[in-house]
Amino acid sequence: MSKIKVPKLEFSRPLIVDRVPRKGSHEVFAAEEAECKALAVRFDLSAIHSLKAHLIATPWRGGGLKVTGDFTADLEQVSVVSLEPFRQTYKYEVERYFLPPKIAIDGIEEDAEIIDNGEVDLGELVAENLSLELDPYPRKKGEEFADHEEADETSESEPARPSPFANLIKLDKNSK
Repeated sequence: MSKIKVPKLEFSRPLIVDRVPRKGSHEVFAAEEAECKALAVRFDLSAIHSLKAHLIATPWRGGGLKVTGDFTADLEQVSVVSLEPFRQTYKYEVERYFLPPKIAIDGIEEDAEIIDNGEVDLGELVAENLSLELDPYPRKKGEEFADHEEADETSESEPARPSPFANLIKLDKNSK
């Protein structure tokens, strides 16, 4: 029988759920240089210069865990407008819920994730949230796509054509 090979996570910070105090715990951590490089490859980014998180883990619903807080990512991306790399720092909020497998399967909470082997990986939680927050079409501040129609209208070789809806507008004004 062959074993299923679980991929190694680039940024792993496991938290044992049973060790979280009733009043919660503050979890502050940052990605090391090698982890930043591996995550940049995973998310197809030019570079991740730093990734820092401050999360608060509190017990939730009889064996579950609520994780809130924020993380900051200093990223280098390539603009889809100019194709030039640019660097920017982003700050994102986090709010996630976890339940033990038995409670989660019973359907008490649909948005909660399952606690795996008594642990929640806070590093992977941050990595997942970063991947969801990344703009699929990044661009530098102030950059905009040139509007194709505006470029056509300013062309002197061809006069601007009237809108096909121009007559409808006239009809609407006459009916009032």
